Amino acid sequence: MNDDLMELYQEVIMEHNRHPRNYGILADANREASGFNPLCGDKIYLKLRINTDNTITAVMFEGSGCAISIASASLLTEILQGKTIAEAYALFEQFHELLTGHPTEGIPLGKLAVFAGVSAFPARVKCATLAWHTLKAALLNNNVIVSTETGHE
Repeated sequence: MNDDLMELYQEVIMEHNRHPRNYGILADANREASGFNPLCGDKIYLKLRINTDNTITAVMFEGSGCAISIASASLLTEILQGKTIAEAYALFEQFHELLTGHPTEGIPLGKLAVFAGVSAFPARVKCATLAWHTLKAALLNNNVIVSTETGHE
């Protein structure tokens, strides 16, 4: 990855960290989950509203953590608006493959591509995927707290 592209990616991550999108309480959520990374203290509380045709109509989050964790949650909320549950699962898989250094062809990740460089830092992969694993728990509606250290990562 060239230096200009890396700088742009860092800029996008820092912007989403400083001004996270869809941060706050979603009062009429019908799915929610909490995630925690005990190694660095990242915490994410994700709430979704899903309509009867399985389309995500709203996503909001609260939490605290490093720039990568907050930016990932912020971008997750932007990209999921209007997606179906099936599309959300497919995005999760594509994003996880990108972060583990094994990107495949599939759903275009758009702005999520800014996390491509994270694969070079394995400890940071957990920061970037915390919101996404929390999303999976919310979609399953299984009321567990996701931890990066219990196999949910």
